[in-house]
Amino acid sequence: MKNITIYTTNACPYCIKTKEYLAEKGIKYDEKNVQENSQAKNELLSMGYRTVPVLIVGDEEIVGFDKSRIDRAIM
Repeated sequence: MKNITIYTTNACPYCIKTKEYLAEKGIKYDEKNVQENSQAKNELLSMGYRTVPVLIVGDEEIVGFDKSRIDRAIM
């Protein structure tokens, strides 16, 4: 299984949907909340992103809640 990291904020509805989707599939992930963790925020900004959710699945970066891309990436 590939390592999965999700950059999130507390009130982001797509972050919540992404986490729920992965939980339904039984997929474990590491969450980095950029609202609560300044280091995570700096990591996200250094990758060139200013929005969440951002999923890092192995070497692939997925912005937003995109079920088909998530499914392909976790296979």
